[in-house]
Amino acid sequence: MPTPLTIVGGGLAGLVASIACADAGAGDVRLLEARRTLGGRATTADGPWRANLGPHALYTTTGLWGWLGERDLVPPVVRPRVTGLRYLWRGRTRRVPPGAVLRAAPLARRLAEAPVDRSFRDWAADLVPPDAVEAVCAAAGVLTFDHDPGRLSAAFVAERLRRILLQARPVARYVVGGWSTLVDHLAAAARARGVRIETGARVDALPEDGPVIVATSLGAARRLLRDPGLVATDTRTVLLDVGLQPRAGDPAIVADLDTAGWLDRFSATDASLAPDGHQLVQCHLGARPGESLAEGVARLEGLLDASFPGWRGRVVWRRRSLVEGQTGAVDLPGATWRDRPAIDRGGGVALCGDMVAAPGHLSEISWASGREAARLAVAALPGPRWIPA
Repeated sequence: MPTPLTIVGGGLAGLVASIACADAGAGDVRLLEARRTLGGRATTADGPWRANLGPHALYTTTGLWGWLGERDLVPPVVRPRVTGLRYLWRGRTRRVPPGAVLRAAPLARRLAEAPVDRSFRDWAADLVPPDAVEAVCAAAGVLTFDHDPGRLSAAFVAERLRRILLQARPVARYVVGGWSTLVDHLAAAARARGVRIETGARVDALPEDGPVIVATSLGAARRLLRDPGLVATDTRTVLLDVGLQPRAGDPAIVADLDTAGWLDRFSATDASLAPDGHQLVQCHLGARPGESLAEGVARLEGLLDASFPGWRGRVVWRRRSLVEGQTGAVDLPGATWRDRPAIDRGGGVALCGDMVAAPGHLSEISWASGREAARLAVAALPGPRWIPA
């Protein structure tokens, strides 16, 4: 009988790890998920309003996109409607970028030089005017979910701006039907490779009959591995989702350059996310230190006030939440991804997710760490075997 290899957690990282383990020749791979459904944070609400847990996108510049393509696992996707892009600047919504964004052009040419040990705001202030610095810092909110991206490591923010936001053509792709569609694709691929998936299977102690990959939130991993050192720098994020009756002229996307917020009318590109004749709008911004859910929602409502005239009288559904430790790691000045919790925990145990020591952007970190965790787990199985790079 082959030695079992167990994956605890059925989110994106766990599903990627399960496929990678099976592809590497592990003969008995089982995935245990405590909830009744797979996906973790990559889940989509049931019912007529198909909202993700915050705005989600795949990016064609990431390793995850290439990996999905190599395995014919890219789900149906659509491009964002950039023709409906608006900018909120100094309390007013506009169709063209404010002058501060244009004055940031010299900064765009220097992003590859951004240092690790300085904050993005301090580094950028040496290169462009103050208003340009603040506009770019706020624009990075959609990439970091942080209340003040300018406080983060210059290298961390610059890498995301360069790879994602400042490409000649939009690299974001929205999954048709929400991210649960992607989860279903990955789960089907895992099962087709022989992975045994069990939901409603809570794990309170590590299995002792073979290698284990822990693919849970960092808080759950801390309890499961009994390691209080499993902490990472993350952020708190306020989410507000609203279902609206339509109105001509509503924007598709609003970049909040005042407070680093973001608003996306996802039904503008994927009508299946909302009931016929309605619109699904998802908004987010980083919660300030000590800010309550109600205070954060009030700020997001201000963003809607400025960009969706009469929206309050058009609401037919709404959902709000304050999420903590669920939006990926951020790196402060002086730190890089290598300073996050290690994937290799020793003794045949590996850790993966979007807050561990792997490079990439948001879900790309889950993918990269899932593959590395799979490599380590398969290597811990007895006997020789082929392990993909």
